[in-house]
Amino acid sequence: MIKEISSTQNPTVKQLVALQEKSRIRRKTGEFLIEGVREINLALDAGFQLTQLLFCSAIANAEELAALQSKISAEVTKIEVTEEVYKKIAYRSGTEGIIASAKAKKNTLSALDLPKNPLIMVAEAPEKPGNIGALLRTADAAGVDAFILANPRTDLYNPNIIRSSVGGLFTVPVATGSTQEVIDFLKQKNIAIYTAILQEAIPYEKQDFTTASALVVGTEADGLSEAWRAAAKQNIIIPMQGRLDSMNVSVAAAILIFEARRQRGFTL
Repeated sequence: MIKEISSTQNPTVKQLVALQEKSRIRRKTGEFLIEGVREINLALDAGFQLTQLLFCSAIANAEELAALQSKISAEVTKIEVTEEVYKKIAYRSGTEGIIASAKAKKNTLSALDLPKNPLIMVAEAPEKPGNIGALLRTADAAGVDAFILANPRTDLYNPNIIRSSVGGLFTVPVATGSTQEVIDFLKQKNIAIYTAILQEAIPYEKQDFTTASALVVGTEADGLSEAWRAAAKQNIIIPMQGRLDSMNVSVAAAILIFEARRQRGFTL
């Protein structure tokens, strides 16, 4: 059975807008919104549980909508909305007229299922959702075994993270924790910590990343906290030829993680 909503003042619409706009509501309800056919399909493939599926027939592709509906369980509430209502809820323009609400995962460190010789990307305290999204895209492209956010300053299910990651939030195992929790976790798993820190560092290409490794990057403004310096097996640096002393965190992470992949025999 499909419900219909035509008013932007409908309580369901107001609740969905709140989920889109307020991290406090996402934390309270344990739900978040996913916008776009590709992103919803990736979330389903990753085992996320949908609670509602909203669509606007004036915008949505009928074949894509039918295919998506065939994948979701009967318990998911299906709602057809007008174009006005859809635009009220949607975070970005130009999407395919389909939005889903889903239950958030806990994203705990203990839930990570790591292989024998893992390669992990760690980012400490990134604040900009766009940077986190770019880091997730890099993590997906490199096929890392986990992406860990230490001391996250931004809600992981922020709509801009989902948008900027192009669904990468759903394709990579993700966990969060305090810096000390992440360090303790890596040490317990005997995973060597390599930190992108300028002091007492060696060029990144000279370091061996073929054993269990975590590559750790910090923010462009603040770098990494002192706890990482003490925990690191080795500080690594990306030699630069220009006059500036830093680059975007997602770019730096990409350089480091693909060097590790190259050493592990990555080929196109």
